[in-house]
Amino acid sequence: MVGLTRIGLAGLAVMGQNLALNIAEKGFPISVYNRTTSKVDETVERAKQEGNLPLYGFHDPESFVHSIQKPRVIIMLVKAGPPVDQTIKTLSVYLEKGDCIIDGGNEWYENTERREKAMAELGLLYLGMGVSGGEEGARHGPSLMPGGSYEAYKYIEDILLKVAAQVPDSGPCVTYVGKGGSGNFVKMVHNGIEYGDMQLIAEAYDVLKSVGKLSNEELHQVFSEWNKGELLSFLIEITADIFGIKDDKGEGYLVDKVLDKTGMKGTGKWTVQQAAELSIAAPTMASSLDARFLSGLKEERVEAAKIFTSRGFSNILADVAVDKKKLIDDVRQALYASKICSYAQGMNLIRAKSIEKGWGLKLGELARIWKGGCIIRAVFLDRIKKAYDRNPDLANLLVDPEFAKEIIERQSAWRRVVSLAINSGISTPGMSSSLAYFDSYRRERLPANLVQAQRDYFGAHTYERIDVSGSFHTEWFKIAKQSKI
Repeated sequence: MVGLTRIGLAGLAVMGQNLALNIAEKGFPISVYNRTTSKVDETVERAKQEGNLPLYGFHDPESFVHSIQKPRVIIMLVKAGPPVDQTIKTLSVYLEKGDCIIDGGNEWYENTERREKAMAELGLLYLGMGVSGGEEGARHGPSLMPGGSYEAYKYIEDILLKVAAQVPDSGPCVTYVGKGGSGNFVKMVHNGIEYGDMQLIAEAYDVLKSVGKLSNEELHQVFSEWNKGELLSFLIEITADIFGIKDDKGEGYLVDKVLDKTGMKGTGKWTVQQAAELSIAAPTMASSLDARFLSGLKEERVEAAKIFTSRGFSNILADVAVDKKKLIDDVRQALYASKICSYAQGMNLIRAKSIEKGWGLKLGELARIWKGGCIIRAVFLDRIKKAYDRNPDLANLLVDPEFAKEIIERQSAWRRVVSLAINSGISTPGMSSSLAYFDSYRRERLPANLVQAQRDYFGAHTYERIDVSGSFHTEWFKIAKQSKI
């Protein structure tokens, strides 16, 4: 190794290794460190094999830190929570004023804000940076969402602009998101939207397979076709791929052998909790989380199926005759319309948090950096960016003229799919709750007047009137009692 490296990276699980190799490949010499030293050697070996990349491994934190040029910048890619604090503790001993630490994990945003304050007291800079795109994205170009110290961002902007995914018409998929934990918060909501997207796709699959009786070959063709139009996206592309993969351990297709039990790491749950904290309706994301909880009750569901079948619950599906071509087209439209609602909820959540924290987040710019590299990357995000370009203060994506027109054109198909699913005994919580969200949002008057009257009746919570301003309380109980005499 000649001279000092430009940047360091600590934490060499697959994401860390791949991001380090990506940085090295873009021409930035990088030092790497991991507590388990075998991972360091593995990464150095990969750097040799993948083109003699300028990557240098260190087995101890001191020599690692001292190998980096000043002001030093170190990216950490370790498990969220205590391991991050432990890594900071290990490294900060050797860091000097003006050096910078970047956490690239899926961290709870308040932890990032706490650490940024603690680091500032030591004269160190701190960034919390969301990284999306999985292993492939990390290696060849992720979407990056850095938040925290702007000064720290400027230190490494040149690196991030080259390392991020590059989208021809809109540039590198990175931007300075905002102050504090905003980068982590935005990545968390990205993951919440991802939960919703995956659930909606799973429901489209369920309706096509269970009601439309499509085979895996047909599903592969349908999703491949959808990936050429308005639904063009990473998740639709990988779904098409999944339906084409045969089982290597037996007959048939692998997807049919996968246990119907979905795991999760927590970012989806955090998103729904934050929506509740901020009073933002996020039913699509919430229903996708509920669907994961219910999927986890596999043994209970097996027993429930036996009980209901033995007590005469008929297989409703057997009675439904469908026009396959029409169903495929309807499901495509229902999926797209539901997706608009899901993204509307995510963007509203980001905006509400931005207002609460004074972050000044730019929603159109976030849509732009999600167009490439990340898991929710989709052609559809360009429409979202344009909607916010047209009107940065847009109350809801649903009322953007373009999206409103698209929903109106698709609502009949959407209602047909949800009704067909209900009548066939197929649960579509994501599509149904998205439709309910749309129907509630577009109605001038909701039955909330009755709920507020009930609250005033039993708890004297008062109510407002539509014809006179002010707060009112009625002795409902006394009036009702008198009228019964």
